[in-house]
Amino acid sequence: MTKAELEILLKDLQALQKECEWVEFKHNNFKPDEIGEYLSALSNGASLKNQPYGYLVFGVENGTHRLIGTKYNPHNEKIGNEELENWLSINLLPRVDFQFYELESNGLKFVIFRIQKARSQPVTFKGEAFIRVGSYKKPLRNHPQKEKAIWSQDNFICFEKEICVYGVNSDMILQYIDYPAFFDLLKLPLPEDKKGIIEKLIQEKVIQKNGGNYDITNLGAILFAKEIALFDDLSRKALRVVFYDGNNKIKTTKEQVGKKGYAVGFEGLIRFLEEQLPTNEVINRALRQNVSTYPILAIRELVANALIHQDFSIKGSSPMVEVFSNRIEITNPGTPLIDPLRFVDHSPESRNEMLAGFMRRLNICEERGSGIDKVIFQCEFNQLPAPDIIEGNNYTRIILYGMQTIKDMDKKDKIRSCYLHSCLKYVSGEQMTNQSLRVRFGIAEQNYPMVSRIISDTMDEKLIKYRDPESRSKKYAKYVPFWA
Repeated sequence: MTKAELEILLKDLQALQKECEWVEFKHNNFKPDEIGEYLSALSNGASLKNQPYGYLVFGVENGTHRLIGTKYNPHNEKIGNEELENWLSINLLPRVDFQFYELESNGLKFVIFRIQKARSQPVTFKGEAFIRVGSYKKPLRNHPQKEKAIWSQDNFICFEKEICVYGVNSDMILQYIDYPAFFDLLKLPLPEDKKGIIEKLIQEKVIQKNGGNYDITNLGAILFAKEIALFDDLSRKALRVVFYDGNNKIKTTKEQVGKKGYAVGFEGLIRFLEEQLPTNEVINRALRQNVSTYPILAIRELVANALIHQDFSIKGSSPMVEVFSNRIEITNPGTPLIDPLRFVDHSPESRNEMLAGFMRRLNICEERGSGIDKVIFQCEFNQLPAPDIIEGNNYTRIILYGMQTIKDMDKKDKIRSCYLHSCLKYVSGEQMTNQSLRVRFGIAEQNYPMVSRIISDTMDEKLIKYRDPESRSKKYAKYVPFWA
């Protein structure tokens, strides 16, 4: 948070009539265990009162709310050899996002701990949940109705609707949000005055009214931020692009972290990748031109999908594009919501439907369900190995491989390419044949036994099957995916 934002927050909290379930004022030093207990209580209290955060504020006098400043310095607090922030994070369960901020204002120092509200279950400290009752901190187990109320809350959290920045004026909105790009991407004329700009941003849920000020939503910040680093909760979600020397991560040659919101920075990102990726020289109608080793349309779609389908609840992890000598790996936090084997035919599901819908409106990604088809088609058209889709521990990774001849591909590459070819054919209203797979791999007709072996291996893996199991003709056999 900026100094201006912290000053606004401090004034808003000071203006409360009294301390409440989600706000606690203190003067100076506090024992680490008490801070942990209060963070638990304030998180749970914020949940009960439907507040996004709870606050523990040092430097405000309890009762009078007079600004008196503090000498407390959380950076100097250590428990053993462990820093306070990490120690608190380990002892608060479930893991909940919190930060502390230091503010110098009018010659006084203030420290503000901000903790996210409990979501669907109470936040505990060292195994015990706490709650504020009046001006006192109590074990939550002594107040079963309050505990039940926290447990009974809706589990669904819509990331896009949550607030990223609270209570800023219209001038600050225009400093945070790249509003000219917003109107340009939506192909709308830029309003003549500030009022028209703000009204449209509210209409599109980029911001929302908050009394005489405004709140910026996660949707607005993640898509249209002028500088994403200004948004504390989202700064670690900026896309990272890393180039390596060789086929491993031993030596990094270049690294770049996205600075803008996903929507306003997307085209610049794709241009950057296109300029940096290796190219091949081809001759087309007697003209020489350089063509990217990797299909840019496929990269574009996969990067957009990584941004859209990530799990924003996973902290400290961001979408990544890693470029090696022989492949590109595109990774996003969160496991896929559907079986990777069914990416081609399954109805698409998204954790972030508002984000996905906005990206489709801006023509950054394809309509529902057509993106992965385009990726597979581009790989086939360029006779590259099929993309490899990996479901990891809290991540999804798609690998695009560079040019390889059929002899260079291993058995796994051939089977995967055969299966995805059959999927692409099926969703296009056709069926895979020996001939269609020969064309896909660029194999001469006389080498059809090589393709027959690939088909046989893929059938052994139970990834494809005969369209007509009764047919005895191998030469004219047609094949469909196992799920068809």
